[in-house]
Amino acid sequence: MKLIFEKSVPGRRCTILPACDVESVSLPDSLRREEKPALPEMSETDISRHYTELCKQVHGVNCGFYPLGSCTMKYNPRIDEEMAALPGFAGVHPLSPAQDRKGMQQVLDTAAEYLCQITGMDDMTFQPAAGAHGEFTGVLLIKQYHDARGDKKRTKIIVPDSAHGTNPATAAMCGFDVVNIASGPDGCVDLDALRAALGEDTAGLMLTNPNTVGIFDKNILEITRLVHEAGGLCYYDGANLNAVMGVVRPGDMGFDCIHMNLHKTFATPHGGGGPGAGAVGCKAFLKEFLPHSALAEEPGHIQVRSFQGNFLVVVRALAYLLTLGKEGIPEAAENAVLNANYLMAKLRGTYTPAYDRLCMHEFVLDLSDLKKETGVSALDVAKSLIDEGIHPPTMYFPLIVHEALMLEPTETEGIETLDHAAEVLRKLYHKAFEDAASMHTAPHNMPIGRPDEVQAARKPVLRWKNT
Repeated sequence: MKLIFEKSVPGRRCTILPACDVESVSLPDSLRREEKPALPEMSETDISRHYTELCKQVHGVNCGFYPLGSCTMKYNPRIDEEMAALPGFAGVHPLSPAQDRKGMQQVLDTAAEYLCQITGMDDMTFQPAAGAHGEFTGVLLIKQYHDARGDKKRTKIIVPDSAHGTNPATAAMCGFDVVNIASGPDGCVDLDALRAALGEDTAGLMLTNPNTVGIFDKNILEITRLVHEAGGLCYYDGANLNAVMGVVRPGDMGFDCIHMNLHKTFATPHGGGGPGAGAVGCKAFLKEFLPHSALAEEPGHIQVRSFQGNFLVVVRALAYLLTLGKEGIPEAAENAVLNANYLMAKLRGTYTPAYDRLCMHEFVLDLSDLKKETGVSALDVAKSLIDEGIHPPTMYFPLIVHEALMLEPTETEGIETLDHAAEVLRKLYHKAFEDAASMHTAPHNMPIGRPDEVQAARKPVLRWKNT
């Protein structure tokens, strides 16, 4: 498919502007461009066809099943978009007079109140622009807490080996040394390894519960107690909050601060570079370190982003909270857990679960035996799913499971979709024994087959150059 710049035809237009009915004002030469911007020139018909063609090449939850583990790619209700598009929200300017921002502030305050109730926190900021940015902010709270007490010796953050990759990166970016601890055979934190890692230099622990392999750690209260006894704080990665929201609260598990991916748990737009929101909550003793907008009534706080963060994302999240209500939030979590266990049960006997026990919102399959017997890898199965109209699950993560496929069906999928997904996965399993060669080259029906993902990550081409 050609880029829109390559389809450009000099002189082609798609607008007819009325004659100017106000005085014309010219900018001084010092403010003018020396060259005209290299914008595509196209007709309205060609523009419409171009973006329609692009749309056909994108797979989203409105196209088919999207079981991307730990990312909670669930359906975003259209009413949330309608609320965010209301002129009073979409048109507000952060520098407008305070009386014109009262509705905006009420949205932020109400969303903070509800999310504090759900997480067991005492205060909340919406400044962070994404989940990873929220992580960074949350760990800085821990750093500031220790620094304010003059406890400079706390230089280490403990991170389990099953953690999301952003956790060790965040800790390192905040200036901490990362201490990696092993998981036990049950996929949970090894308590002996945790005890051995704790000491006077421990600043805190980064953990998500349920964890990355979809298991609720039965020792969570003991884990947070041990960290607190050592003088550290407990940070909750909210990536998997969708499995427990309204059922159990991280604050009650012993966590001191938390970030939430509003796009994963509260049905706001997901991915594509933003806008996102990584709301950060904390217990009362950390409140003084929370970043706040310069427009807030309490000046002097540090900012991690301009103004109030991505406000319209919070509008969407609040609309979702109000739609589901007190009864709907835990029901969504319970259905997410139900769907994951149902799909795992449908695949048991064909595929091997990495941890064959009751899971939460997601589960991990171990395809090591399949690869040994047929040569078909987890990557081959994932790519073959594309030809079946199903988005691939997370591959090769967590690293503690070889040939891993992590599936998260989410609460918004019906039993028919789950049955179809199980049928397709079983079909691909048998196909691995019958026609492994074709699976090595899948997908076959897409514009792009298997791009060089290493080069794409290390040497990305992010813009078009007019040669």
